[in-house]
Amino acid sequence: PQHVVLYPLVSKSLRNIAAGKDPLEGQRHCCSIAQLHEHYSLGYPDLDELQKNPQPLIFDIEVLKVEAPGSYQQDPWAMTDEEKLQAVPLIHKEGNELYQQGKVQEAAAKYYDAIACLKNLQMKEQPGSPDWIELDQKITPLLLNYCQCKLQCEEYYEVLDHCSSILNKYEDNVKAYFKRGKAHAAVWNVAEAQADFAKVLALDPSLHRVVSKELRSLEARLREKDAEDKIRFKSIFS
Repeated sequence: PQHVVLYPLVSKSLRNIAAGKDPLEGQRHCCSIAQLHEHYSLGYPDLDELQKNPQPLIFDIEVLKVEAPGSYQQDPWAMTDEEKLQAVPLIHKEGNELYQQGKVQEAAAKYYDAIACLKNLQMKEQPGSPDWIELDQKITPLLLNYCQCKLQCEEYYEVLDHCSSILNKYEDNVKAYFKRGKAHAAVWNVAEAQADFAKVLALDPSLHRVVSKELRSLEARLREKDAEDKIRFKSIFS
């Protein structure tokens, strides 16, 4: 057995990783001893107890699987800046392949990982600088792909948020208007959906057929909803 004073913090980071979170979530930039004094609770009763009463630890390590050389892919948080840049096109490609296979949730996770890599690099640049803008232009198509997945998963409000953030920076992004229009239509924001689809046509008239199809679908759903409402109200007042 070996006395491991800082194991509670290490264990918290490992648990964050297992939950898909940043392993350093909740920590500030200081030494580990200062971290121990700063946090009254690590969020796990067993770790809090171990922190108050340190004791020798014995670790049991179980091999879950053996991966072939070159097949292991690091999580974004563990990559260097250069590795992140190299990984993004590969992760993007994996996301596209999963989407084409109909694995929408898995594709969304891949797009999210690629975005996370680029966002991490972007945070190190001055907002609005050439390098920041270059990274942002790489993030935008990935974010639109992510929104397409979320549309299919019926997570419409997330689509509204992300597309609006894109349009706040790039007012002529046709895909963002189109996806936001579909999300608005899905949550019955009729005027907003119509405005977004009108903007799509203004920016790219060649999409007239696609937009017309979306508007017809919205109108049909509105008629159906009106009919259902009339029946419901009639039953209430009769």
